[in-house]
Amino acid sequence: IQTFNLRRLPAERGGRFYQDTAAYGHFGRSDLILPWEETDKAEILKEAAGKSGAISMA
Repeated sequence: IQTFNLRRLPAERGGRFYQDTAAYGHFGRSDLILPWEETDKAEILKEAAGKSGAISMA
């Protein structure tokens, strides 16, 4: 939630972020920028998962 800024996204995008993802589905849509589909935070998330004791799937 913190990594992807999910709590603030609606305010930053005019209050319509979650409504827009719910309308017509969100998979494969190029008109939406969805933070959880971006790969720029992959390393941060891997490190966080390692610190929490998560089991590696690799």
